[in-house]
Amino acid sequence: MQSLKAAILGMGMGVPQKVLTNFDLEKIVDTSDEWITERTGIKERRILEDGENITEYAIKAAKEALTSAKVSPEELGLIICATVTPQYIIPSMAVMVQDGIGAKNAGAFDLSATCSGFIYGLALAESFIKSKPETKVLVIGAEALSRKTNWQDRTICVLLGDGAGAAVVGKSTEPEKSGIMDFTLGADGSYWELLTLRGGGSCYPPFDERLPKDEYYIKMKGREVFKVATRMMEKLAVEILERNGFGPKDIDLLVPHQANLRIIEYLRERLGLPKEKVFVNINKYGNTSAASIPLALYEAEKEGKLKKGDLVLLVAFGGGFTYGSMLLRW
Repeated sequence: MQSLKAAILGMGMGVPQKVLTNFDLEKIVDTSDEWITERTGIKERRILEDGENITEYAIKAAKEALTSAKVSPEELGLIICATVTPQYIIPSMAVMVQDGIGAKNAGAFDLSATCSGFIYGLALAESFIKSKPETKVLVIGAEALSRKTNWQDRTICVLLGDGAGAAVVGKSTEPEKSGIMDFTLGADGSYWELLTLRGGGSCYPPFDERLPKDEYYIKMKGREVFKVATRMMEKLAVEILERNGFGPKDIDLLVPHQANLRIIEYLRERLGLPKEKVFVNINKYGNTSAASIPLALYEAEKEGKLKKGDLVLLVAFGGGFTYGSMLLRW
């Protein structure tokens, strides 16, 4: 009897039309296209226009994913939105997506795990499907990081972008050939001070004069984050491969969180992978946190770099720090 596996049945994406290039940033802060490109690999990012909200792009991504999967909204049993920048605190983005796509039978909640959020969401979807095999789960990563960016802080404003990616997850029709094989979820709260957004929570609510204004934006200690991230991502990749009897040479495609090209290149070199086995689109979108991996998966498939049966490794880390990895057959 074949074991039950959950699999990604369809993908979708939604990104704002507004493009903010490195040359645009040169006019805002003391930086240059050369400096940004050399240190991050980013050339441009998508930014919400005034009057736009990230939920509409999450809905766009969700509708495309449902169409791709040939799944109706009524078939969804659960909607998980991975985000740290929801449109509102209440209601959640997930319930607004539920209403926007007409998924009247689905439960819905937001998941806050920063850049690891999409992997966390896929792991939860897999567990849900194993208990309710006939249902489908919509997992979305959606972020409006530009709305939490200090545009005078050149260490952070060059990195971040907005966007949404979505996946419909359901029972694999070929469990021996496709589906989620294994995952690792973890966190190390001892690093929490390296990447923060302290203003706006219950400790320091909006307009609290005890907190400096720059604490209402994302702040990062870049060098320290780089050191932890490179070590963590390598460890995650090696451990999940070894646990499943694989080595780096067995990977058909590595899809890492798109935080910084130097981090991605470090991981690629440590694993001994050729460039064609690592998907990179940070040059176009920057760091979109929880939206990063679904945007990359979507584009990898569209570009023909993901084929049925491919062994795919997802690896992410994010503020907190949270971290996650997932091994799957496409």
